[in-house]
Amino acid sequence: MLIIGIDPGLSGSICFMRDGKILDVIEMPTMTEGKKNKRQVNGSQIYNEILKRIDKIEISEVRAVIEQVSAMPGQGVTSMFNFGQSFGILKGICSAMQIPVYFVRPAKWKKYFNLINSEKDASRTRAIEIFPYFSAQLSKKKDSNKADAILIASFYYETHQNED
Repeated sequence: MLIIGIDPGLSGSICFMRDGKILDVIEMPTMTEGKKNKRQVNGSQIYNEILKRIDKIEISEVRAVIEQVSAMPGQGVTSMFNFGQSFGILKGICSAMQIPVYFVRPAKWKKYFNLINSEKDASRTRAIEIFPYFSAQLSKKKDSNKADAILIASFYYETHQNED
């Protein structure tokens, strides 16, 4: 089974995991738009990145797990709209590709990995502990989004193995 763990948003990441092993993790493909060069997710590139990894795999052997995000206090209206737009693009791409999609709330996967009320960087530390062979790709503080995508995929792998 190929699991695609997705931490949505402009600074998010996408993890491709097969049978509990990390195959690849990429930063969210983005592009700039308009006069102000605002960043937005690049739906075409996301589609291409997923397609090249599932090309020879039966679609029934693929699952996408997207972090179920919602509005957070203190975030501006524009940034929340953009975040929701990114989430919708990811959901739409997976639906159009006929990939079964599962959603997991941050509190659920973070509780599973004992990360509730911990700093953002704690997920990177936890991912390195679980997947030491991938630690070189998680060496920078900014790699915490990659770690989130890894842990989202790993959460699904560990909690849904017997259901599929």
